[in-house]
Amino acid sequence: MAAGAELFRRNGYSGTGLKQIVGEANAPFGSLYHFFPGGKEQLGTEVVRESGLAYIQLFDLFIAPAPDLISGIEAFFAAGIATLEATDYVEGCPIATVALEVASTNEPLRQATADVFTAWIDAGTEKFAKFGLSQEAARTLTISVVNSLEGAFVLCRALRDTEAMAVAGATSVDVAKRLQSEQL
Repeated sequence: MAAGAELFRRNGYSGTGLKQIVGEANAPFGSLYHFFPGGKEQLGTEVVRESGLAYIQLFDLFIAPAPDLISGIEAFFAAGIATLEATDYVEGCPIATVALEVASTNEPLRQATADVFTAWIDAGTEKFAKFGLSQEAARTLTISVVNSLEGAFVLCRALRDTEAMAVAGATSVDVAKRLQSEQL
């Protein structure tokens, strides 16, 4: 599954062939259908769900240990910039990549991406609420951060520049400050 996740992140679902996946995994072709009898769609669905759970840990890595909400958000977006620069703009979010491709053409994959985004929103809401935001405000902030991050990944990869990620981070900080001030 790791090979599929990496290829989907870099090439998208449609741009990744089964031969590429088994080649990258150094596995015999028949093993793919042994473990994933539903073929590429089943593999894709499972990769989306597993990758989504891995990415949800970013809230624990950057937001939970932050001394304050603003520092956590800044660290979150700085990590996005570092990833883009370190990978020469190749790596983005595999969930968004797949969601953009299949949302209107493949219901199982659309549902898997929706489930992942829902889990991210729930996790972010929980982490942001610990900084004193109401559940509603924490959910609003989480949706704003996820929207900004995903959109910034698309723009940064296309433009091969991190300006969009920096702007997305600054905008998310502004939203967080506004929501915090409304809590007072």
